[in-house]
Amino acid sequence: MRTQVAIVGAGPAGLLLSHLLGADGVESVVLETRSEEYVLSRIRAGVLESASVELLSSVGLGERIRREGMEHRGIYLQWPGERHHLDFVDLVGRSVWIYGQTEVQKDLVAARHAAGQPIEYETSDTVLHDIDTDRPFVTYLDGAATPRRLDAEIIVGCDGSYGPSRTTMPALRTLERTYPFAWLGVLADVAPSTDELIYAWHPDGFALHSMRSHHVSRFYLQVAPDEDIAAWSDDRIWDALAARLGHGHDGWQLTPGPITEKSVLPMRSHVATPMRHRRLFLAGDAAHIVPPTGAKGLNLAIADVAVLAPALTALLKADSSLADTYTDRALRRVWRCTHFSWWMTTMLHRHGDDFDAQLQLSQLRWVVASAAGAQGLAENYAGLPLGL
Repeated sequence: MRTQVAIVGAGPAGLLLSHLLGADGVESVVLETRSEEYVLSRIRAGVLESASVELLSSVGLGERIRREGMEHRGIYLQWPGERHHLDFVDLVGRSVWIYGQTEVQKDLVAARHAAGQPIEYETSDTVLHDIDTDRPFVTYLDGAATPRRLDAEIIVGCDGSYGPSRTTMPALRTLERTYPFAWLGVLADVAPSTDELIYAWHPDGFALHSMRSHHVSRFYLQVAPDEDIAAWSDDRIWDALAARLGHGHDGWQLTPGPITEKSVLPMRSHVATPMRHRRLFLAGDAAHIVPPTGAKGLNLAIADVAVLAPALTALLKADSSLADTYTDRALRRVWRCTHFSWWMTTMLHRHGDDFDAQLQLSQLRWVVASAAGAQGLAENYAGLPLGL
């Protein structure tokens, strides 16, 4: 096969890039190691920045978000005995939307199928070739284990931190931070006990009350990185959530329900540079990972693609100016979001000694009491305009 842009990875970054390129008349083929069913079922981030929703809406992907998603004006910050609401709309004029990555993926898959987009699922042994030339190509085995070759003018790696695109990039430098804790993530078939997300500092560890829909709740508990998930019975999980989220305080009640999924999520940050080598580009998790505390992972992937799509369209017309600045433009936002995610993570997760705990509580009190502190959190959480 031959195409203009070969996209490795059919997650949100890869499919949105294909969608944006298609709108500009650029052909692409998408390769994915997993099955379509597996990709559609992955439970990931659930918060979309206002700019992400605006971009998706502008390219015909916002109708279901606005119909089925939940628009939130802000979040709650909590520590024992206190809960404070930060209203992002009042503070910075922007809201966020609760709409899971699974739903974004469904919308993108439906749109690409409707457009006749070639997506090859269940590929294997993917290798990128001739990346130092103007005619790179990809070899792989298709779902029937038949050898295939895909020639392209450009290759884009949207295949995550363990995919072949990242390892093919020459002279890649990675800066990384591993955090001394993890999240025990829980999905429960119960209506949320809160109208907006609750971020809770507690002496026993951080807790987050999130949601996936009006009928499904998502919870997280700070645990050790090597935590044995088998040690967490449903009763233990609900008891820990009730304690850390302040069940009974000012009459607030946490409603338990059937737990349908449990998993332990390591917490790490890494940023790789450069994000481009000649006609090979990286986007999304292939170039950077952030801890989920700041709700930035999916939004960063969308922001990468928003910058990359017009750069590739111009490059195919022999204008390399946008492609030449892609790494710098993308990384400015990546590092801003990496810092915000690090700040939220270190402020809210119990670590160190009692001295550290008092510093965290002082920081939280400052954020909710100071207009500058509240606006800084709101501006970063609700998201900067795309392209900055």
